[in-house]
Amino acid sequence: MKSPTHDPSAADGEKAPQGPPAPDDESSTGGSVGLVPAFGRNKSHRPAPSSQPAPASTRPPFPENRPRRYLTYVIVTLVALALALTGTDEMMNEYELGVIQGLFAGFAQGVALVLALRRPVHAWALSLAAMAVTAVLARPALMVDPAQPHGPYPSPSWPWNTQEVVVQAAVLLLLALHMPARRALAALAATGLTTFVVQGVVGAQRFSSTGVVAVAVCAVAVLVGTALRGRSEARTQLVEQVTITEEERHHRTLLEERSRIARELHDVVAHHMSVISIQAQVAPHLVENPSDELKENLDGIRQNALEALAELRRVLGVLRAENPEYPEDPYAIAAPGTGAAPHSPQPTLDRLDALMENTRAAGLDVHSDIRGEARPLAPGVELSAYRIIQEALSNALRHAPGSTVAVEVTHLPEGLQLTVTNSRPRQAVQPSPGAGHGLLGMRERASMLGGHLTATRTLHGGFAIVAFLPRDGVALPDEPVDPDGLPVPEIIFPTGDENP
Repeated sequence: MKSPTHDPSAADGEKAPQGPPAPDDESSTGGSVGLVPAFGRNKSHRPAPSSQPAPASTRPPFPENRPRRYLTYVIVTLVALALALTGTDEMMNEYELGVIQGLFAGFAQGVALVLALRRPVHAWALSLAAMAVTAVLARPALMVDPAQPHGPYPSPSWPWNTQEVVVQAAVLLLLALHMPARRALAALAATGLTTFVVQGVVGAQRFSSTGVVAVAVCAVAVLVGTALRGRSEARTQLVEQVTITEEERHHRTLLEERSRIARELHDVVAHHMSVISIQAQVAPHLVENPSDELKENLDGIRQNALEALAELRRVLGVLRAENPEYPEDPYAIAAPGTGAAPHSPQPTLDRLDALMENTRAAGLDVHSDIRGEARPLAPGVELSAYRIIQEALSNALRHAPGSTVAVEVTHLPEGLQLTVTNSRPRQAVQPSPGAGHGLLGMRERASMLGGHLTATRTLHGGFAIVAFLPRDGVALPDEPVDPDGLPVPEIIFPTGDENP
């Protein structure tokens, strides 16, 4: 089972925060080398709060890999024991300390080395205090004998001996790995100040000075520990940022898929349901003296179609719900020029004739005109062209019944230009419940491919849709993407009453 993470802030007496354990034995404040600091978590994906109370103990237990931790403790304990015995012998011989004083000075440094694995601040304080006390106790043995002012005296290392320098450097290294850089530098400054006071203020007469060497070695240890801690934190931040970016990418993909489903539902289902509604409305006029039962059935078909359209709009309202994380892009549409398109298989311009035949059957007079030499188009361009024409015909069915519609497809070297223009309606326009997404969907499709679309009323009371789609689905460098920059052509329908 996983164990709670080690919080180094508890090492110097501070209370560790309570909370759920982080995976992989990650330290909440950085930890030593190999321990990944757990900060900068994604706030939008926080785990649900646990109903169980946090553990009362703040002492970090052993991690999952207990044998390795036990082995580390055994090795460090053996090294500390060897240093304690060596230091005791050195202090008794060179500093002329008694057995009790020598054992105290030597084993205090050994205990500090073992304690640094869990409590580096306390270990540093113990090692520094033991050094200062030992140096003061050894001072009488380092004074010149008045009876023999010139006669040879040994010059022991003072105020730091070899054992004390090694232990103090190791303790400061572990402290720099566990603590922020300012605390490690403060500990180094305290070590240097203590060394200056003992050697420069208290002083002795015969000794080999080790103060400068000891402070230099400790400074190198602090520098190395701080660098390793910064590297560990940077690596952890990189891993967490990659994880957050991947989650955001998945979230963005989900929103784009919802938007694609919404557009396809609207373009496919709404078109056919509109055709059913118009056909049910026109059918009684095609039969002489239709019976009341026929009228009732056709009216029921029309009402069911309208209800289905209203229900479809409600579903689309959910699928196209605004995304609070992307206020500038509420429908999660890809940026212009990305060439993004739904996956195949999808309808293309080859099915345009069947689409117009279906619309003619609903009561519209549709004329088509294909201009220019057909060139290979990107799949997304063909799909969007078909959907734009389909939506324009659906709008004409709903809002201009009985009108004449002209569909013009012009193949240009730069891309594809679509023009769908309808005359003014000849029949009463039935109210359409709800607010659709037809024009918005067409503009989204054009913008998604780096093109543009204009929708406006004509001078004769009709409506015109003009769209341009780049051939490869990428915005042209010299083509301004301006929804109002494309002129709307005026088509004069041969009906006799369309002149101004």
